[in-house]
Amino acid sequence: MVFALFTDILIIFTIALFVGLIFSHLKVPPLVAYILTGVIVGPYGFSIIQGQEEVKNLAEIGIILLLFTIGLEFSFKDLWKIRLIAIVGGAIQVGLSFAFFCGLALLLDLPAGEAILLGFLFSLSSTAIVLKILHEKGEMDSPHGSIALGILIFQDLMAVPMIMAIPFLASLSLFDPSPLLSAESLVTLVLQDLMIVLVLVVSAKWIIPRVMHEIARTRNQEFFLLFVILVCFGVAWVVSFSGISIAIGALFAGLLISGSEFSHQASSIVLPFRDIFTSFFFISVGMLVDFRFLLANFWITVFLIVLAIVVKALLATAAPLILGYPLRTSLMTGLALAQVGEFSFIIAQSGFITGILPFETYQTFLVVALITMAMTPFIIGIGPPVAGWLCEIPAFSLIARGTCSTEDTSSRNVKKDHLVIIGYGVTGRNLVRTARRSGIVYTIIELNPDLVMEVRKQGESVIFGDATTEGVLSHAGILTARIAVVAINDPVAVRKIVNTCRSLSPDLIIIVRTRYVSEVEALYATGADEVIAEEFETSVEIFSVVLNKYFVPRDRIESFITDVRADGYQMLRSSSNIPGTLTDLVRHIPEVSITTLTVESGSPLAGITLGEINLRKRHNLLVLAIRRGEEIITNIGGEIRIEAGDSAIIYAKPEDVTKGTYLFTRQKNKK
Repeated sequence: MVFALFTDILIIFTIALFVGLIFSHLKVPPLVAYILTGVIVGPYGFSIIQGQEEVKNLAEIGIILLLFTIGLEFSFKDLWKIRLIAIVGGAIQVGLSFAFFCGLALLLDLPAGEAILLGFLFSLSSTAIVLKILHEKGEMDSPHGSIALGILIFQDLMAVPMIMAIPFLASLSLFDPSPLLSAESLVTLVLQDLMIVLVLVVSAKWIIPRVMHEIARTRNQEFFLLFVILVCFGVAWVVSFSGISIAIGALFAGLLISGSEFSHQASSIVLPFRDIFTSFFFISVGMLVDFRFLLANFWITVFLIVLAIVVKALLATAAPLILGYPLRTSLMTGLALAQVGEFSFIIAQSGFITGILPFETYQTFLVVALITMAMTPFIIGIGPPVAGWLCEIPAFSLIARGTCSTEDTSSRNVKKDHLVIIGYGVTGRNLVRTARRSGIVYTIIELNPDLVMEVRKQGESVIFGDATTEGVLSHAGILTARIAVVAINDPVAVRKIVNTCRSLSPDLIIIVRTRYVSEVEALYATGADEVIAEEFETSVEIFSVVLNKYFVPRDRIESFITDVRADGYQMLRSSSNIPGTLTDLVRHIPEVSITTLTVESGSPLAGITLGEINLRKRHNLLVLAIRRGEEIITNIGGEIRIEAGDSAIIYAKPEDVTKGTYLFTRQKNKK
């Protein structure tokens, strides 16, 4: 039996790897590859796997570890930072989606329990897929990325009560409207849940951190791993006695550790196991998909897929719009959330097992969910052009402008020769402080309404709106401004802003901060005058420190930095264009060093030529260059006369430098 299970696992991994490689080239998430693997090996495919029950058991372990790591990674501090969009925006999105799909199911005369469960399923989106795509595109810190993250966090939290509600939905019937619970059983349930919460709080605050601290002191990774697994499955097992599923118990177990300093270590240990076992869950889901059912109901399934994507995108767009975000940001958020989530598979499987979902509905949902998830990369990819096209339509111009109710009245005063700062992040704040101290007049453009209100209370001149639109830029006085600095984290929006600014004001100086050097050439081509790439500016700072430690003169370092920035960091991007430097010489001849010595007034060298003193022959000191005020003398010959105040750049062994230092210093006994 063990050999048969081993064979099945080997077959599953082989097919999953092959399918995953193909999907990787198509930019389709691995999760979809796992589901398709299940379709291939399952009973509705080629029936390759016989031990389906064993695969389901491995899948349950995957779900337990998945929810456990979600609990580990959950941070109340992070949620508090985006509390408005996470709580209010998430509630709007989940509420609207649930109301639509549940109401649609009731209109189709489906039972109440089934309708509510369908509302649950289609109100959730895929955290794993969306965050992975946004991370790969470098848009996690963009406005729509932050909004999507907040809503996804709320959805993940709401998945917990949704899963817990399944046993109660199973007892619902359209023809039996009797109450689900008696008053006595309801009180018992509440008291039971409160007791569990109390035990978890006490354990999280006092017991588990102390035990983990003692285990960590042993510096034994095996003990630490055993304890983490014990907490995960132990807490899940104890919580299951209250009627809550083991998977939710694992989530509670993760929350117990999340507040301690050991949460990151625990997460890094469990993560590889989670990824392996979670793949079995999606493979097991794929085993349940019957594509013959899809072919038999092709057009109705296509209609439901289109309906799900369009409706979810529109309702997810409505949430940030209601909170006052611009149309472009809201649209890109809505398109990012226009798929069914991985938690929906867990809820659907539980609903199918408990009899809430009939086989036909379950099969339809699996196919619809699978295809919406597979289409996510393409839907997110068309977000910028679709949002840009809609924002150009006159009917949407007022929404796109985003300044109708929150505009800064102080900015209506006509400004000239001022600075426009687009984005009030870390860079924007620092620039504002510098401009204020220097007496430079400035205007800020920001599309986070909470941040706008906060900054406006501080007396700053700030405009709320999407800087990709001409209306917002004109309102900020871009036509009369001298400089515009773009400091936001949305690469697509940055290019759009630069292009719009350049078309509105050809003489405007546009300075752009970008996180990735791959954007530099495109931004210059779009119309930017200066592009500062954070990715290489860090490298510039590091190598300037390194060169300084090798006693390379500061003017040479500054010249090198200027050369690097002048050609768009091409010197750092292409090793073939990098010439040999003094640091290369020092590295290959480590017994010598480069030192800068200043010639003091009254020293033996002051007033004589290099030929007269012959430093190289008499003292083993080679003069590479001489700095005299702002002048750098590099053509060194015996006729060069050394003057007091000169800085001589010396190449020699450290001991020879020590012996010859007296030649550069003032002789006190000299008359």
